Amino acid sequence: MRMKRLGASGLQVSELCLGCMTYGEPSRGGHRWTLSEAESRPLIRAAVEAGISFLDTANIYSDGSSEEILGDYLWSIARRDEIVLATKVHGVMEAEPHMQGLSRRAIMHNIDASLRRLKTDHVDLYQIHRWDYDTPIAETMEALHDVVKAGKARYLGASSMFAWQFAKAQEVARANGWTPFISMQNQINLIYREEEREMVPLCLDQGVGMIPWSPMARGRLTRPWGTETARGQTDAYMRVLYDRTEAADRAVIEAVQEVAAEVGRPMAQVALAWVRQKAGVTAPIIGVSKPAQLAEALAGLSLELSADQIARLEAPYVPHAVAGHG
Repeated sequence: MRMKRLGASGLQVSELCLGCMTYGEPSRGGHRWTLSEAESRPLIRAAVEAGISFLDTANIYSDGSSEEILGDYLWSIARRDEIVLATKVHGVMEAEPHMQGLSRRAIMHNIDASLRRLKTDHVDLYQIHRWDYDTPIAETMEALHDVVKAGKARYLGASSMFAWQFAKAQEVARANGWTPFISMQNQINLIYREEEREMVPLCLDQGVGMIPWSPMARGRLTRPWGTETARGQTDAYMRVLYDRTEAADRAVIEAVQEVAAEVGRPMAQVALAWVRQKAGVTAPIIGVSKPAQLAEALAGLSLELSADQIARLEAPYVPHAVAGHG
């Protein structure tokens, strides 16, 4: 597993990031398709043993139980200095609806709560999960800076938002001598490329590393058109993201299938290779719910698509409405 520098920072991360939304008690939060702790542990171990040392979660994943599973298990299989651990803040915790958002009060409360669940004294990357329209960005950036200066986070990152919002946050930090964001966790995949208009060029210009979420479109790019899965039938957010564009996306998915047949690789490897080869991308975030998925992702690291293949994969795409920012 290669290590890559996250943007212009000095932080080195594995070239794949393990997305830990998959690991959480199904009875907690809004994702009934997640895996219990007993089911999660072998997959986390396999990923770490394979060299994936970059793990991403969030306070709201399965209402905190994703962080709890990592905290209860991760340090029994790895030393703290071997892991780059990322979590996020913004969303609503079921027992603490008054602590959502990015106010100073919410940030200071939630970083401590996340650290308790994760059983560590710091996270390596603390990310704002979404933009908070109700809190001045200066208040947010100063609070995040104080989290870093208190030693509770080493670096700061952001997730899906409009490019003007990200640019404003960075400028507020720089103007005040506060800690800026080193990373952007945004949605980039072959059936959602709207980030290429503004956010990707901004990150390239500013030296911000990208760690895309849903690089395989929650599985839609990993199987032939029309294939049904249990997660596809129960993942409501997947329908929010992609159901409106199914007609346009079909041609892209069929192009992935054609290139996969041509190179003799699974569709998942082709879809992931396209994201990995995009300029500015450091480490796509992969979800792993079965051992075969991890093996497939790891084997796919050797795949390099040609310029012609990339052009053919991109050709059917048509503009989409912005999704995933809220």
